[in-house]
Amino acid sequence: MIPVQLILKNFLSYRETTLDFSGLHIACICGSNGAGKSSLLEAITWAVWGQSRAVAEDDIIHAGAKEVRVDFLFYSDRHKYRVIRTRYRGQSSSLEFQVETPQGFRSLTEKGVRATQSLILEHVKLDYETFINSAYLRQGRADEFMLKRPNERKEILAELLKLHRYDELEERAKDLSKSFRAQADQLEQALQSLATQLQQQEAIATHLAEIEAQVNQLQQEQAFDDIQLKSLQVIRSQQQNWEQQLSFLKQQSQNLTVDRDRLQQEHLAIESQLAAVAEILNREPEIQAGYQHYQDLLGQEEEFSTKFQEYSHAQQQHTRLQQQLVQQVNELQRQLQRAEGQLVILQQQEQETQQALSKSAEVEAGVLQLAAARDRLANLDRLQLQVSPLIQRRNTLQAQIDKVQARLTAKLEELETQQITLSQQQSTQSQLQQTATDVAVQIEQLEKDKVYIERVREKGQERRHFLERLQEQQREFEKQLGEVEQKIQMLSVPDAVCPLCERPLDEHHWNRVVDKTKEQKRDTEEQFIVVREQLVVTETEIQELRRRYREVAQKLTQYDALREQRGQVIAQLSASDELQSRLEQIAAEKQHLERSLAQGDYAADLQAELNQLNSQLQRLNYSEESHALARSEVDKLRWAEVRQAQIKDAQKRQAQIIARQPEMRTQIDDLSQQIEQYQVESECAKQIAAIADRIDEIGYDPDRHSALRTAIRQAQVWQLSYQQLLSAQEQYPQLEQRSRDLAEAVQARTAERQVLAVQIEEVIQKLEQSPNTTTEIQTLESQLAFRRRQLDDCLSQLGRLQQQSQQLAAMQAQQEQQQQQLQVARRQQRVYQELGQAFGKNGIQALMIENLLPQLEAETNQLLARLSANQLHVQFITQKTGRSGRAAKKNAKTIDTLDILIADARGTRPYETYSGGEAFRINFAIRLALARLLAQRAGASLQLLIVDEGFGTQDQEGCDRLIAAVNAIAADFSCILAVTHMPYFKEAFQARIEVVKTQNGSQLSLSM
Repeated sequence: MIPVQLILKNFLSYRETTLDFSGLHIACICGSNGAGKSSLLEAITWAVWGQSRAVAEDDIIHAGAKEVRVDFLFYSDRHKYRVIRTRYRGQSSSLEFQVETPQGFRSLTEKGVRATQSLILEHVKLDYETFINSAYLRQGRADEFMLKRPNERKEILAELLKLHRYDELEERAKDLSKSFRAQADQLEQALQSLATQLQQQEAIATHLAEIEAQVNQLQQEQAFDDIQLKSLQVIRSQQQNWEQQLSFLKQQSQNLTVDRDRLQQEHLAIESQLAAVAEILNREPEIQAGYQHYQDLLGQEEEFSTKFQEYSHAQQQHTRLQQQLVQQVNELQRQLQRAEGQLVILQQQEQETQQALSKSAEVEAGVLQLAAARDRLANLDRLQLQVSPLIQRRNTLQAQIDKVQARLTAKLEELETQQITLSQQQSTQSQLQQTATDVAVQIEQLEKDKVYIERVREKGQERRHFLERLQEQQREFEKQLGEVEQKIQMLSVPDAVCPLCERPLDEHHWNRVVDKTKEQKRDTEEQFIVVREQLVVTETEIQELRRRYREVAQKLTQYDALREQRGQVIAQLSASDELQSRLEQIAAEKQHLERSLAQGDYAADLQAELNQLNSQLQRLNYSEESHALARSEVDKLRWAEVRQAQIKDAQKRQAQIIARQPEMRTQIDDLSQQIEQYQVESECAKQIAAIADRIDEIGYDPDRHSALRTAIRQAQVWQLSYQQLLSAQEQYPQLEQRSRDLAEAVQARTAERQVLAVQIEEVIQKLEQSPNTTTEIQTLESQLAFRRRQLDDCLSQLGRLQQQSQQLAAMQAQQEQQQQQLQVARRQQRVYQELGQAFGKNGIQALMIENLLPQLEAETNQLLARLSANQLHVQFITQKTGRSGRAAKKNAKTIDTLDILIADARGTRPYETYSGGEAFRINFAIRLALARLLAQRAGASLQLLIVDEGFGTQDQEGCDRLIAAVNAIAADFSCILAVTHMPYFKEAFQARIEVVKTQNGSQLSLSM
C-alpha cells in the first residue's frame, strides 16, 4: 500500500486539511508533542480498517463538531484505490470504496459496511493487526517484544503469525476426540445391555406357545356360552315389551284421572263465579242511583276549581305589588339616612378646621426660623465643596506613605530571615559533605543489590518456566498412563483386538502387545516419578528465590529517596561559595533600610504635598460637626412648613363646608315628603286597592271547597260498583256456556279410564304366564365376563411376548450395527487425539515458529549490522537443556524456550544491560525484520514503512546511523515516513511534513 493523498475533516485535532504524498519517498513528520503527528497515521488506519487508538467511536470526532470524514487515496498492486469513511456523532459509520479506471473512479461499495470492509481487505491483502505489526511501528511499542519473557515472546510470534487458528483446530480436535470417546463408552454400555437382554430369547418363545394354546381353548368356551345367552335374551326381550306396555297403560290411566279431577275443580270455580255475578245484577237500581250522585258532585267541584284559579292569580298580584311598594319606600329611606349622615360629617369637619386655624400664629414664627436655618446650611454646603477634594487628596497621600513604610518594613524582615537562614546553612557545610559521602556509599551498595535482584528475578522466571514445563509434562504423563490403562483393559477382554490397528490377535501377538504395553506403562511411571521429584525441587528453589527477592526488594525501597537526597546535598554544597557574598550584601541592605525608617526620609515628595494640604485646610476653617448641627436644625424646623400647608387646606375646606350645609338640609326635607306621598298616592298603591276589590267580587270560600272534595272521595265507591255491574252483564252468558262444556268433558274422561282398566288386566295375565330368565342370564353373563378377562389377559401376554420377540430380533441387528459403530468411534478417537497433539503449541505451531526464526534472525542481523556498524549480533535460542539436581545425565530433558542472546565487542550480555540507544537499535532491527516477514506471509509486498517516535533515546551518533540505515533500506520501500519531535533528526530529511497546534486545530505544511 502506497499513500497518494489524505483529506481530513474534523478528525481528532484537525478541522480541515489535505496531505499530498506525491513525490514523497522518505519524509519526516515533525512537530512538538501533542501537535497531531500520530493523528495523521491514525487517520489512515481508521479510513482503511475503521480502527484507531480512540476508546470510543465518537472520540475521533473533533471537539464541537458533529461529523468526521477521512478521504484516503493509495496504490496497491498497481491499482489506485479510494476509501471514504464518514461518521456522525452518536450514529453508525458509512464507508465507500472506489477504484480508478480510465473513465474515472468506479464504486466497489457493497451492501453494508461489513461487506465493504471485507472487500477492502481482499484488495489490500493486509488486515489491521498485520499492518500495525509490519508497516506501522507504533508509538511506545518498539521494545514490546524484547521485554517479554521467553514463553510470552512465543505467544507474540504466534499472535503475529495468526497461529491462534491452530489453537481453535486443537480445541476442535480435542472436543471431537472427547466426543468419540464418550460415544464409544456409551456404545460399550449399550452392547453389554443388549447381550444381557438377548439371553431371554428362548424362554420367551416357550412361553409364547403356551399362551397361544390357552387362548384357543378360551375362545371355544366363550362361543358356546354366547349361543345360550342369546336364546334367553330373546325371552327376556318379550317380557320387557309387555312390561313397557303395562307401564304405558297405567300412565295413560293416571293422566285421565288427573285430567278429570282438574275439569271437576274448574266446573266448581265457574259455578262460584256465576253466583257472584248474579248477586251484582240483583243490586243494579242501587248502583245506578249512587253513580248519578257521584257525577253531580264532580260538576260542583269543577265550578269551585275555576274560582280557585282566579282567586290565586289575584292574590299573587296583590303580594307582588305590596313587595314592590315596600322596596321603593325603603330606597327613599336609605337616601334620607345617607343625607343625614353627610350633614353630621360636615359639622364634624367644621369643628376640626376651627381647631387647626387657631394655631396659625405659632406656625408663622416657625416658618421664619426655618428660613434662617436654611441660609446657614447653604453657606456650609458651599464651604464643603471647596474642602472635600483637599481632604480626599490628603487621605490618598497618607495611604501611599503608609504603603511605602509597610513595604520597607516587610523588606527589612525578609532580609533578617534570609540572613538567619544563610548563617545556618553556612554552619552545616561540613555536615553536608559527610552526608553526601554516606549517601553515595549507600547508593553504590543498593545498585549492587539492584543487579543482584535482577539476576534473582531472571533465575525465578527461568525456574517458573521450568516448573510450568514440568507441570505440563506431569499432565501429559498422567494422560499417557490413562491411555495405557485403557489399552490394558481392552486387551483383558476375550477375543480382544489390537488397540492400534483393530485387527484380531492370536495368542503370540496378544502376549507381545501386552508385554509392550506393560513396559510402556513402567517407563511412563518412572518418568512420572522423575518429573514429580523435579517439581518438588523446583518449587523449593522458587520459594528460596522469592524469599531472597523480598529481602533485597525491601532494601531497594530506599533507592529513589537516597538518589533524591544525594541530588539535594550536592545542590546545597555547590551553592555554599555564594553564601558569604550574599550575607554581606544582605547586611548592607538591612542597615540602609533601618536608617531610612528611623529618620523618615522615604517618600519625600508625598510628605511635602501632605504638609501643604494640611495648611490649606486650616485656613478654610471648615468643621464637619458644625455642618451636621446645621442639617439637624433644618430637619427639626420642617414641621412649621408642613403645618403652614395644613392651615391653607383647612381654610379651603371651611369655605366648602359652610356652602354645602343649607343644600343638605333642603335635600333631607324633600325626601321625607316623598316617602309620605308615595305610600298613598303612587300608582302601585292604587293597583293594590283595585286588586283587593276584585278578590271580594270572586267570592271564593276555601272551607266549602274542602268539604266538597271530602264528599267526592267518599262517593268514589259507586264508580267502582258501576264498573263491576257492566262487567257482570257482559260475563254472565259466557260463564253459563263454559259450565255446560265442563260437565260433558268430565263424563268423557270417566268412560276412557274404564277402557284402559280392561287392557291393563290383560297385560298382567300375560306377564304372570311367562317364565323368569333373569337368574340364568346373570349367571351366563358372569361366566362370559370372567372368561373374557382371562382371554384379555392371555391376549395381552401374547402381544407383549410377540413384541418382546420382535424387539429381541431388532436388538440382535442393533448389536451388530453398534459393534461396527464402536470400532469406527475408537478409530476416530485416536485420529482426532493425534490431530489435537499435532495442532498444539508443541506441534505445527512450534514447527512454524522454528522455521520462521532462522529467517527472522538473518533479517535482523542484516539490519542490525547497518545500525551498529557490525558491532551487534542477535541469536534466537529455541531449546536448552534442563537438569534436575537428583537426576542422572541420561534423564536430562530438552526445554523449549525463546531466549535472545545479544553479542557485541565485549561479549554476550543480557538485553537489560544495554544502553537506551543500543536497545532501540536492537528493537528497531527485530521489529523491521518481523514487519518484512509478516508482509511476505500475508501475500503483500511491504511498500510503506512508518516509524512513530522511535528516536527519542538515540544520541547523535545513533541518530546518524539510524538515518543511514533508513536511507540504506529506502530502495526496499516506496514510501518511508518517520515521526519525531527532535529538531536534529528532522533536519536530516529533505522532505518534511511539519505539524503545528493552533487555536483552530492542527495545521500542517509540506516542504520538499
